[in-house]
Amino acid sequence: MKSKLLTASLLATALAAGLAAAPAMAQPGPYSPAYPPQVVYAPAPQTPGIDNAQQAVSERIRQGLQSGRITPSEARLLYRRDSDIQNREAAYKADGRVTPQERQQLRADMAQLSAEVERAIANNRTVAVGPPDRLGAIDSQQFNIRQRIDEGVRSHRLSPREADRLLAREQAIEHREAAYRSDGVVTPQERRDLRVQLTTLRDEVERMINPRG
Repeated sequence: MKSKLLTASLLATALAAGLAAAPAMAQPGPYSPAYPPQVVYAPAPQTPGIDNAQQAVSERIRQGLQSGRITPSEARLLYRRDSDIQNREAAYKADGRVTPQERQQLRADMAQLSAEVERAIANNRTVAVGPPDRLGAIDSQQFNIRQRIDEGVRSHRLSPREADRLLAREQAIEHREAAYRSDGVVTPQERRDLRVQLTTLRDEVERMINPRG
């Protein structure tokens, strides 16, 4: 009996000694797996004025489409311009800040796009009611060219890339017209120049839509 008690006592002593010698269980520290470090993300820079301008421009394009004053091809180009500005804004925000110069550039880009949207809407309105003494015939020719390009895309006689190229040429003529108008006078020579360029573009559109065998 004494032998059993002695054996049990020795086992208890050895167990206690082993526990004492074992390294203490590490308590979770501030950077242990039990407490992963908190990642703090800096908030993205805000550009509410520019974002509101983008929403307003998108809404005006949508309204122009619904009213028939902006054609689908025009809308595609305008939306692409808006997308380019949004991509530039995202690039500016990538480093966590937008400088005053970058904000100014974005505002200028949006103002230019907004003016272009309004000009497209006004030009197509002029086609319906514009008097001849305000370049109504030239505006009508521009409108007809855009309509033919749209018809070519819908009938698959023009590819989107071809349509974009033709519309870019039409836009260049429109910008020239705006430059001629800027001083308040469009001379007979300037009118003739616009008519020649539009006739050349119209003929090219027709050749591409109806190629001769």
